[in-house]
Amino acid sequence: MARPIWTGVLTFGLVSLPVGLYTATEDHTVHFHQLQRGTSDRIRNKRVNERTGKEVDADRIVKGYELDEGEYVVVEPEELEEIAPGRSKVIDLAGFVDLHDVEPVYFARTYYVGPRGKEYAKVYELMRAALDRADKAGIGTLTMRGKEYLTALRAQPGVLVLHTLHWADEVRDPADAVEQLPDRRTRADSKELRTAEQLIDALTIDWDPGEYHDTYEERVKKLVAAKRKGEEVVAEPEAPEATNVIDLMDVLSRSVEQSRSGGRKGGGRKRTAGRKAAEDPASLSKAELQKRASTAGVPGRSKMTRDQLIKALAAKAA
Repeated sequence: MARPIWTGVLTFGLVSLPVGLYTATEDHTVHFHQLQRGTSDRIRNKRVNERTGKEVDADRIVKGYELDEGEYVVVEPEELEEIAPGRSKVIDLAGFVDLHDVEPVYFARTYYVGPRGKEYAKVYELMRAALDRADKAGIGTLTMRGKEYLTALRAQPGVLVLHTLHWADEVRDPADAVEQLPDRRTRADSKELRTAEQLIDALTIDWDPGEYHDTYEERVKKLVAAKRKGEEVVAEPEAPEATNVIDLMDVLSRSVEQSRSGGRKGGGRKRTAGRKAAEDPASLSKAELQKRASTAGVPGRSKMTRDQLIKALAAKAA
C-alpha cells in the first residue's frame, strides 16, 4: 500500500478530518539516457563553477537572487526554511465555489485524499457526498515541501480529490500569449455554426478514459524494437492540410454525413477495420489517406495532395 506524501487535517467550519494525500497519477513516458555519438558512454550533468570550471559539492552551494548582472543577494537554505509559508498541517477550506467556475487552466497536479483511520470513514464520506451533491469545490491553501499551494477539493465516486491550482498571477492572459486571436467583430456564419453543432452532436460520445492510450509511446517502443532488429522505420503521415474558409461549409456537411453513416456506439463512432478498408477513399480525410497510402507502399505520399493520394490509391487497387 502506498504511503501518503503529506499528512494533516482537513477542516471546514468546525469539522476536522485527519487525512493523507496520495499521488493520483504516474508517468509512463519512455526515458532515454544521453550517450556520446558512436559510443555507449553516458553523458552526465555536473554542478560546475562557471569561473573555475571545477565541480562543486552540493553542500557548498547556496542560492543567490540576482539584483544586477553579477550582483547577488546570497540566501542560505536554512533561511528559506525559516520563512517557509507556515509549518501548518492544516488544509482550511475558506469557502466553496461552483466546480464549473474553475477554469481548467488553473489546475496543476492531482492527489487522492484519504482518511487517516477507519474511525474517520463516516466524516470522510459525509464530506465527499456533500461536495458531490452540491457539485462544488472547496477552496483552501496547503503548505507542502516548503511551498504554499492554492487548492481545490472535489468529490469523485468513492474518493475525495485535491487539485493544486496555479495562482492567478501565474496564468497568462490569452490575448498576450496567443497571436491572431479573432477580434470581437469576428462572427460565425449562422448556417456554418448550425452545421458545426450538428457535427459535434454526431460525434458526441460517453467519456471513457480507458478507450484512449499513448500511441506515441507505442511508436517509440516500435522504433526502438525496429532499430534493434535493423528493420526500416516507417515515418508517420504528415498533419492534414488546413481547411480553406471557402470550402468550410462543404467540409462541415461532408463531415456530418460521414459521421452519421459510419455508425455510432455509446454516442460516438465505431468502425471495424474491415468496414474502414471498404470505404470509398474520397470519403476519407487526408490523414487517413496517408495512413492507407503508407500501408499500400505508395511512394512520395508525404508530398501528395489529397486528390493525388486518392488517385495513387486507386491506381494501386487497380
